[in-house]
Amino acid sequence: MPQNLLEQLRNYTVVVADTGDIEAMEKFRPQDATTNPSLITTAAQMPQYQPIVDGVLMDARNELGEGASDEAVANLAFKGLAIAFGKKILDIVPGRVSTEVDARLSYDTDATIEQGRAIIAQYDHAGIGRDRILIKIASTWEGIRAAEVLEKEGIHCNLTLLFGLHQAIAAAEAGVTLVSPFVGRILDWYKKDTGKDYQGAEDPGVISVTSVYNYYKKFGYKTQVMGASFRNIGEIKELAGNDLLTISPELLAELEATEGELPRKLDPEIAKTLVIVKLDVDEPTFDAMHAADRMASDKLKEGIEGFSAALVKLETLLAKRLAELESRAPAAV
Repeated sequence: MPQNLLEQLRNYTVVVADTGDIEAMEKFRPQDATTNPSLITTAAQMPQYQPIVDGVLMDARNELGEGASDEAVANLAFKGLAIAFGKKILDIVPGRVSTEVDARLSYDTDATIEQGRAIIAQYDHAGIGRDRILIKIASTWEGIRAAEVLEKEGIHCNLTLLFGLHQAIAAAEAGVTLVSPFVGRILDWYKKDTGKDYQGAEDPGVISVTSVYNYYKKFGYKTQVMGASFRNIGEIKELAGNDLLTISPELLAELEATEGELPRKLDPEIAKTLVIVKLDVDEPTFDAMHAADRMASDKLKEGIEGFSAALVKLETLLAKRLAELESRAPAAV
């Protein structure tokens, strides 16, 4: 019986679920899972996950006491919510979950390190090993430096919002565990900028991830590449063989429903034979390359702002939910 595309993809690539929807993970049984502020915000509004949200809110209220404002409780709760979802996810997936540092800290190395340690401490307290957690950090220069410190402490990091080779090289040189280039967001930028449509191997997002993969394999970096943010299964097919791909439930379903041949496109042995110039990326070089790459500059800024806005929305939703819960609670006698 012929294998569908999802089954074939698993022969070459670790398949990761890109969602906060626990039911979707139970259906597709990925190896790993990733979340981000937007996905957590969406999941937190689903009725089936209200008990998780309510439990985190009550824990935060108990920790801060009755005198704390709803806003303060919501702020503490949102930090715990991603971890609460992470713990549920780890009951399903056999591998790792990525939990994101507050995007509003993306240009603050020390604060990112502090929050990365705090996230790991909560997982440690729950008895979950560090080998099952990836701390997601935006691929700013400051974020990469924070990840370098955390990795030396045995805290594994996933550098997200990655759009340019300069970010990828700096992250690999810092010894991070994994990077997440955003395929679909790169495509979005080029379609808007040029007015063209792109298919298959000509997709700029596919080209970008392929270049990062080949660079890493050519020069023997241990950092893994996880393509993310896909717009269609054509992009996924072109990246078959990449270390990992994190895919939405909708596209996982489409891959599962599609039959046909899925040849391997990326191969470490082929990458080793390619002629690639090795670059030294210090901070001035990083800044210069970032400034020269309009797409990377635009999309990193936009991504950080988008995730930050999602966190503000989540805090507002949590404060509102807390008020509802406390209005229904019986008054103390």
